[in-house]
Amino acid sequence: MSDETPDSLIPYDEIVQEALRAVVGRVLGEVEATGALPGEHHFYITFKTGAVGVDIPKHLTERFPDEMTIVIQNRFWDLKVREDGFEVGLSFNQAPAKLVIPFSAITGFVDPAVNFALQFHAQAEEAGPQEHEAAENDSPAAEPAADGSNVVSVDFSRKK
Repeated sequence: MSDETPDSLIPYDEIVQEALRAVVGRVLGEVEATGALPGEHHFYITFKTGAVGVDIPKHLTERFPDEMTIVIQNRFWDLKVREDGFEVGLSFNQAPAKLVIPFSAITGFVDPAVNFALQFHAQAEEAGPQEHEAAENDSPAAEPAADGSNVVSVDFSRKK
């Protein structure tokens, strides 16, 4: 018997990633429906700025050519959740901006209020981890937990 994992004809990794991204959509959809974040909940959302379907102001793309983290907390408006992504208004250095982000571009979702986090593989993932700057929209009130509790990371890399 071989120790090699057989190649699957079913794309389990893609199915799981899609299901986990649906968690983000459902959470944002509930915020959209109520018009406010419940309790102390707030979100750090990291996404690939160059991914297909991302629409952010040019100055943000220039400043964050690979990846960017935004905070959904006190200062956001016009949150609209669609089946394939969301759009939201945020302030950057006192200047309002509209961001359109497909769920497929998201690489991380953190709710530090309850120490919950999801990590995703980028659709067009490059080799090795990428460094990115911290959230840049105005006035985040808390930092995400760094101890890794409640972090869900799915990696279906095959052994070669």
